Amino acid sequence: HGRINPYMSSPCHIEMILTEKEQIVPKPEEEVAQKKKISQKKLKKQKLMARE
Repeated sequence: HGRINPYMSSPCHIEMILTEKEQIVPKPEEEVAQKKKISQKKLKKQKLMARE
């Protein structure tokens, strides 16, 4: 036996379907060169080799 409150006296089910609009993003220019990230391990190894 459960308590009947205003929400339980008339239960309902709501289903929402959402979609996201596609946003057109301009392609970056070729001149902009992105630097490749080097891991900390490789950086330490390079510093060690430079000392020798």
